[in-house]
Amino acid sequence: MCQERILVVDDDETVREIVRLYLEQDGFLVRLADSGHSAVAALTEEPFDVVILDLMLPGPDGLEICRRLRTTTSTPVIMLTARASETDRVVGLELGADDYLVKPFSPRELVARVRSLLRRAGGGQLHDPGRLRLKDLVIDIDTREVEVGGRQVTLTALEFDLLLYLARHPRHVFTREQLLRQVWGQSWLGDPSAVTVLVRRLREKIEEYPNVPCRLQTVFGVGYRLSLVEVDVTGTGAVPAVRRARA
Repeated sequence: MCQERILVVDDDETVREIVRLYLEQDGFLVRLADSGHSAVAALTEEPFDVVILDLMLPGPDGLEICRRLRTTTSTPVIMLTARASETDRVVGLELGADDYLVKPFSPRELVARVRSLLRRAGGGQLHDPGRLRLKDLVIDIDTREVEVGGRQVTLTALEFDLLLYLARHPRHVFTREQLLRQVWGQSWLGDPSAVTVLVRRLREKIEEYPNVPCRLQTVFGVGYRLSLVEVDVTGTGAVPAVRRARA
């Protein structure tokens, strides 16, 4: 059986070694990097199944590395940060991180989150054969591929899980707290702003006009829903005309 490969990037040797110890005890193959430059070199040399990435690094920082990763791959990223402010966490999520932990953190919790991301990337509990088709949105559940208007879009594991969950309950409005429980998991100790950021990222990929969302809609004061709408894109650069389905 092939072992999953994890890249751990942190300039603190103690943190690197503790994380390596716990991951290897859980059966992972681990490579360590102590700077942004060594992380870039490692990512160039071989693929990884999960990247654990410190925010503050010498050389390219964690945000820059995450930005580069997202231009070429959907590899799950867990961001480690000593910054506890919501703004710092949101920035990391907006750049494509799938999860984050604030230092000091529990190594056992980190391993659990790695396992959770790997289940999502491989299908996990949401894996079942078939397709969902909602107007021009097509979700292949078996291959975890998505098409919008005939074009294929690349989603991270978490983006796919959010879209799939909403697509399985079209027109149903979910609060951010409900989506945290259902998509991130009951044990996820994040904050609702993570949902807001993920919705924004998803809109950029599935909406023709992300600032005027037709598919993934905000129900103000409540939460979000995936709407069954018909989108008429005229090609003139105008805002698309939307015929909303009856509630």
